[in-house]
Amino acid sequence: MAKFRLVRELTMLLERQTQLRQLEALLADAAQGRGRVAALAGEAGAGKTTLAEAFMSHVGQGVTLLRSACEDLSIPDPLGPLYDLAREAQWELPRAIDDRQGQKLPLFSDALDIFEAKGPSLLVIEDLHWADDATLDFVRFLGRRIANSHILLLITARTDRSEGQMRVRRALGEIPTGNVVRIEVPLLSEAAVLSLAELADRDGGAIYRATAGNAFFVTELLTAESDTALPASVRDAVLARAERLSPGARSMLDAVSVFPRRADGWALQGLCGIAAAGQLAECVSQGLLEDFGDGYAFRHEIARRAIEMALTPSRRREYNQRALAALQENPDVATARLVHHAVEAQNLEAVRALAPLAAREASRVGAHRDAAGHYEVALRYSDALPMEGQAALHEGHAFECHLIGRIDAAMEAQGEARRLWQALGDRLKEGDSLRCLSRFAYLVGDRAAADRFGVQAVELLETAPDSAELAMAYSNLSQLAMLAERLDETLSLGAKAVGLAERLNRPDILCHALNNVGAAGQWLDFAKGRRDLARSLGIALAGNFQEHAARAFTNCACVEMNRLNLNEAEAFLDRGIAYCVENDLATWRDYMRGVQAQLLLRRGLWNEAATIAHDVVDDEATTALVRYPSLVALARLRIRRGDPSAGPVLDEMKRFLDKGMELQRLAPYAAVMAELAWLGQGDRAEALRLIDLAESRSPTRAVVGELATWRQFLSPDSDPGEIDGMAEPHRLLLAGDWRGAAAFWARIDAPFERALALLQGDEAAQREALDIFEGLGARPVAQHVRGLMRQSGVSHIARGPRQATRTNLAGLTQRQMEVLQLIERGFSNKKIAAHLTISPKTVDHHVSAVLEKLEAVSRGEATAAARASGLL
Repeated sequence: MAKFRLVRELTMLLERQTQLRQLEALLADAAQGRGRVAALAGEAGAGKTTLAEAFMSHVGQGVTLLRSACEDLSIPDPLGPLYDLAREAQWELPRAIDDRQGQKLPLFSDALDIFEAKGPSLLVIEDLHWADDATLDFVRFLGRRIANSHILLLITARTDRSEGQMRVRRALGEIPTGNVVRIEVPLLSEAAVLSLAELADRDGGAIYRATAGNAFFVTELLTAESDTALPASVRDAVLARAERLSPGARSMLDAVSVFPRRADGWALQGLCGIAAAGQLAECVSQGLLEDFGDGYAFRHEIARRAIEMALTPSRRREYNQRALAALQENPDVATARLVHHAVEAQNLEAVRALAPLAAREASRVGAHRDAAGHYEVALRYSDALPMEGQAALHEGHAFECHLIGRIDAAMEAQGEARRLWQALGDRLKEGDSLRCLSRFAYLVGDRAAADRFGVQAVELLETAPDSAELAMAYSNLSQLAMLAERLDETLSLGAKAVGLAERLNRPDILCHALNNVGAAGQWLDFAKGRRDLARSLGIALAGNFQEHAARAFTNCACVEMNRLNLNEAEAFLDRGIAYCVENDLATWRDYMRGVQAQLLLRRGLWNEAATIAHDVVDDEATTALVRYPSLVALARLRIRRGDPSAGPVLDEMKRFLDKGMELQRLAPYAAVMAELAWLGQGDRAEALRLIDLAESRSPTRAVVGELATWRQFLSPDSDPGEIDGMAEPHRLLLAGDWRGAAAFWARIDAPFERALALLQGDEAAQREALDIFEGLGARPVAQHVRGLMRQSGVSHIARGPRQATRTNLAGLTQRQMEVLQLIERGFSNKKIAAHLTISPKTVDHHVSAVLEKLEAVSRGEATAAARASGLL
């Protein structure tokens, strides 16, 4: 045993001194009020936990140490690590959750205050790749606010390509760069393995070939009993050591193996009886388990899984049933842990009772992905439930799925719920299911189905007494009318919904209806529309109506964008996106990010706009509706940069319109097609037809100001029509005041639109416009403008900047520079994706952008141009 411990300590800490010194420096910074998140990353078995243990063992007395870890449960325990940290800090988290009514932001703020009050603190969360969404939200929350605290948050996570690890990467990516320090835990070098093998009198070369330097694997093979041959695998090494245990200790080891992370001592005593202490001591002495005082755990998850997977199915079920029974004796055990053991034990009665409860608990703290998972488990075993119970489970599943962007799954579940309620003759429930189906159909871009389901819901619910379901059905139809710019219908249906919601004291429905009324009212009375939206948002935030709040943030931002109040729009987008990130509302987050990309595009921040839009569009799980704002930004950007990949984006936009010709999507598509036609790359007649179609569907001329200006560009002699009520720069330009329009665009920092206005001016203005287009990298636009200037008799027009100048103006992003450097090294797109841990599809976009910005037609030409300009 002494030899085993010596080898383990030497193995796990060899070549780790640099990382230890880095962690110590970060803790010293935190003690001075400069907190940070330290992320230890490495493959399974690399030694992350042992490195963290070594660091924690040197923490001084003046630092509060609070430890936690995530468990490899089938569905994670919501906020499990925060419960661990709270227990160590002697903070009653269950009571705090009740006091905050499950609202995460106030709860996380309380947690920050509690931990900061401890003085210099080290918070540890191990195995974050197994975290639930609410825990990741907590890490994001703390990471954004940690810089001015006395806290060092140390997390460990694997570097594999699993979904959990990718979610960790996204969470860390949403924390300010200066607040996160990523520390790689590398594999041991061949020299280190040879040195260790020499001390153990083993064949170091063979061990290195078998382990590639994985620290845990090296330890297992160095301590294997055989002096003649290595075990065929680490699993064989672990099982061989387990076989040397007495029968009772081996049974105990099997029992512990069904507990993810670790087994509490009290649970094992209840599970295995009075002989447990001696059997556990034997497992510890043989180096298979570690004794933490109040519990026991395998030295590594790899070892635990090796023992667990060696169990026969019947023994595995038996041990999980015994674990479930022991854990149910303690009321403080998380429901998610009970569900895990109930599923593994195939105890269907327990699953039916516990899984819906776990789903509700997860949903309450905003862990919607985990809530959906628990509903899926419950539905798997719901056949024995009465129809009412089955329908309720389907409804819960549908709601959680739609919150995380799984709209097709939401429609399927809600459709099954409707069928069950219809069979039961419950008009209220069936009507509400129809209303939900209407909303989900809209989210997947099927406007016709959305209208059909919405009307059916109201018709059915009006046959019953007034109800909250009817109020929400009115509000849903009001929303559909608002989205179709049918203003009178929006206001009349919205008024019905508002009145009924107020009589029934339903603030959730009230804020939904006010949102519709405010969004439509912007075109009739802007100040009142703003007030209605502000009231809707206030009610939603006060009541923790998360989806309603996200929709209110979105519409508040879009209303300000429509009026070209870009600063106000930006503020709403920043608040709204942060709110959605912290509450796991992926659908609304990504929709607002698309609007944000359009705002950045307007401000001339084209690279930033492209990055955000690509993040949304490259996610294959993103629904059509959510993709649309990002598609608009990408289409405009690619057309202006002359990117040949604009075609597929335009095709996708058109396919969306085929399902429902809503003005809010028709207008930007018509504008994009008009810009393409103006550049001589599209059908002018078709562009004018689309503008006419959009104008015919507009409830007021104020909506189509941008389209009216594009008509003037395409057909200068056409009548602009009524221009009162349009946004100021559109009205000024159509009235012939190009100076006023250009000055307005300059005030709000919109360079491309300013240049378009300047094109209507004199020669000096046109030359200024050309400089702006060149500076933005809008080469096809600049080329077109030169042609227009020559046609009007302007001479001595600059041909544009030289190659090196164009390269510098292209402004490669940091990520694109990384891709360029890897291209130079001869990496394929697939290899670049693996090296940067991004998808191959994203690499394709980056490579395309690099080639376009460097005006290169091949990878070789791109690297040559980069070298010539000093980029490489």
